[in-house]
Amino acid sequence: MLKIVLRTAVVTAFIVTPLVAQPGTTAVPAKKAPTHEAIWMMKRVGTPMPSPDGRWVVYPVTEPSYDEKEVSSDLWMIRPDASAPPRIITNTKSPENDVTWSPDSRRIAFAAKREGDDATQIYILDIGGGEAQRVTSISTGARSPQFRPDGKAILFTSVVYPGALEDDGNRRIAKERKEQKYKVRTYESFPVRNWDRWLDDMQIHIFVQNLEHGAKPRDLLAPTQLVKQPGFAGRITEGSRDELDATWSPDGTSIVFVATTARNTSAYAEYGTDLYRVSVTTSEEPQVIAHAEGSYVRPRFSPDGKSLFAVFNANNGKVYNLDRLVRFDWPSMQNRVVVTAPPFDRSVGSFAVTYDSKAVYFTAEDAGLEKIYSVGAGGGNVSLTVDPPRGVYTSLTSSEHAPLLIAKWGSSVEPPEVVRINPVAKNHRNLTEINVANARQLDWQSPRHFWFASKRGKKIHNMIVLPPGFDETKKYPLFIVIHGGAANMWRDEISLRWNYHLLAKPGYVVLLTNYTGSTGFGEKFGQDIQGDPLKGPGEELNEAADEAVKRFAFIDGTRMAAGGASYGGHLANWLEATTTRYKCLVSHAGEINLESQWGTSDGIYHRELTNLGPVWEQNKVWREQNPIRYAAKFHTPMLLSVGEHDYRVPMNETLENWSVLQRRRIPSKLLVWPDENHWILNPEDSRHWYGELWDWLAKWM
Repeated sequence: MLKIVLRTAVVTAFIVTPLVAQPGTTAVPAKKAPTHEAIWMMKRVGTPMPSPDGRWVVYPVTEPSYDEKEVSSDLWMIRPDASAPPRIITNTKSPENDVTWSPDSRRIAFAAKREGDDATQIYILDIGGGEAQRVTSISTGARSPQFRPDGKAILFTSVVYPGALEDDGNRRIAKERKEQKYKVRTYESFPVRNWDRWLDDMQIHIFVQNLEHGAKPRDLLAPTQLVKQPGFAGRITEGSRDELDATWSPDGTSIVFVATTARNTSAYAEYGTDLYRVSVTTSEEPQVIAHAEGSYVRPRFSPDGKSLFAVFNANNGKVYNLDRLVRFDWPSMQNRVVVTAPPFDRSVGSFAVTYDSKAVYFTAEDAGLEKIYSVGAGGGNVSLTVDPPRGVYTSLTSSEHAPLLIAKWGSSVEPPEVVRINPVAKNHRNLTEINVANARQLDWQSPRHFWFASKRGKKIHNMIVLPPGFDETKKYPLFIVIHGGAANMWRDEISLRWNYHLLAKPGYVVLLTNYTGSTGFGEKFGQDIQGDPLKGPGEELNEAADEAVKRFAFIDGTRMAAGGASYGGHLANWLEATTTRYKCLVSHAGEINLESQWGTSDGIYHRELTNLGPVWEQNKVWREQNPIRYAAKFHTPMLLSVGEHDYRVPMNETLENWSVLQRRRIPSKLLVWPDENHWILNPEDSRHWYGELWDWLAKWM
């Protein structure tokens, strides 16, 4: 397959202008309306990783395809001073994940499943040249490698069978289960599902392996009492993956990781993850080194080895709390300091400790953008370091021994690229320009931001996105698109699932409202959805539509539609129950019945917190903010969509909605995606979904 060729870091920008024919001149090609193909086929830049000495940055680039077998991904490397063009360092179709550098900046390790591998394994590549060498051969697969500080061993994680002390035990248990004549899932505690799969009894463990030829991995957790506790687990992710966030101690004698022993209580309580320390030189039981009412995640040591940082999120009965950065003295674990303490009122995203260990840079959402902030390593005043006029910074990271800050930056009209942050100049410059030229050929505009005060006195942030070929003197229908979460935010970035510009393409103005419960507007704003999950946000969406019509003369207030996915689908269903102002509605993975959603979702206790009590108590929220109770008022035509493997908002919710709409003889259409989960991820499914959506909107608007 044709491999991507990157430009050097310094590329002269050019502007593509609409076709204008002047006497004696050559016409410049007009910009093109965004298409599914143009956006889907843009190359995708993954998380950049700078070397410890600051001389190199490695980053993955994926070449997408509508044929899954033709997708390829490779690693590239570039000098952050742009003194040489980027060069490709792997050349395989299978992706390289979890890339990490050796302490001497001469090698990288990554997880990959290559030809001949039955499962993902760890490979090490010398950046000076040569082929990557496989260093693990574990039957259950390996991921998340980290070099020991002396570079002579690695840690990695693997999901293994309980009771298996070594890989032969895993192979034996796997064989026995494959040969069982019956098939049954058996459970004694919650949860039983996550995201898009049924949970099983396999556990994530930490392994250590020397890098000498013929060395075997050692499972540090298999012999411990910790993993025998019924609630043991790592940090569960939205993608149905357990993580331990394991990292070496500065002296290489122990490993710090996150875990819980209370996941089996999740049906009736909030539970958290603690910081643990396990020795690699003795057989001592892992010890809890940090516990609080909440979750510690993403531990990371300062370059001088004197501090341990982690992100902490409290458990306090609230539906939303900020992620705050905390610091401990190492190795005593004394002097706990909340580095991003109030009055700072934003949630920490990615973070990087400076090479001199004196400061921390981090990203945080703010009003549709994601910005870069800084704070002293011991806490204090937080400063806004880079305040971009548009877009989001993600994957912020730094070199351990050099003053180098690297991140990704992109916006809704600029696909993410690797950038170098200049905290003094308070800006960035691109190290890659992989999609810059293609993006400039598209007829799309950055969102316009506006605020209004709701009837409840809240400041509500909004963005509008304009269609291609926009003419300020014309009138356009309005499509209100509702974000999921609800602890989420409409952001000025490209999304493949509900792409603003594809939604606007047929000739709609798209309205994006950050209703109460959205992130990026402070802790209280995110918490205020508690006890008012649908009514208040629904009213804000209607008010936002009215405000947009009043402010922008090009919006036709007689032609409006609304729709969303996940929590956005919940709110679309609430609009079905409470208003007839919209010509049609769209709900993907939307909750229609609070009670059956509580009983069949993969998580239930958080919904009790949102609704101020368990379902059987039937308080006002359960009685008065349940869309299906208002089925007699349903009138608006509705497009429904759901993935069969969605266990977050299970298919029963969409089927209940469908039954009501059909029983009420309301024009409706049902899309069931047999191979999808909570999201529509397959490229052909995605392309077809946009077609169905455009047809539905055109029919009614």
